[in-house]
Amino acid sequence: MEDDASGAVLLKKDQTSSYEETDLVEKDHPTFVEEEVLQVKDGHGSPEKTVLAAKEKPTSTEETLKVEEKVLKQYTFCVFQEESHLGVLQSLIDKELSEPYSIYTYRYFVYNWPDLCFFALDGGRYVGVIVCKLESILGEFLQGYIAMLAVDVEYRKRGIGRALSEMAIDAMAMKNAAMIVLETELTNKPALALYQSLGFIRERRLLRYYMNGVDAFRLKLMLHDSRDLPLSED
Repeated sequence: MEDDASGAVLLKKDQTSSYEETDLVEKDHPTFVEEEVLQVKDGHGSPEKTVLAAKEKPTSTEETLKVEEKVLKQYTFCVFQEESHLGVLQSLIDKELSEPYSIYTYRYFVYNWPDLCFFALDGGRYVGVIVCKLESILGEFLQGYIAMLAVDVEYRKRGIGRALSEMAIDAMAMKNAAMIVLETELTNKPALALYQSLGFIRERRLLRYYMNGVDAFRLKLMLHDSRDLPLSED
């Protein structure tokens, strides 16, 4: 598992969809964990946090999983529950977009699929969000869609983006989704690394998909036997 890092912010052509953002560094990057101690400052009894030399940790999946599991214990997670959450969602995502979405785009997702919108909190501060939907394909199969993923810049490199993604995938799987799809920028290597590690595969390349003219990859995660399923819709 990799740490979180800021990813490219993208705006999609589809009005009812949004962008994919990930905060994951590439696989070959080392993980660093800071050691902290409290010491008395100037002998006046005022404690001061001192950061000791950072320890480099191996990047094996097992070891980084242990690191992120320890870090994530300080955070709590919840689903969309009330109108005030709409403002939180919009704030987390809009500050990363050059052309923010209409409030109606957010409402389309959270009021139709409130239980597929997850927030990450540090105490009372909202620091991350993922927004998804689940719809029928050809009236027979359920397809999940990851529309938005954002983590506050101060909270990246802590595994929050991965944790939110896993929660969303698990929730859609429990609702009997046959597959989950999303789009992400062709050049967004951190996002591609994250989703590949979660089992997504590249289904097709979408030319000039975003408003900035950049191509996208459509990614797909199969939850049922692919022989029984149709191709995902455009």
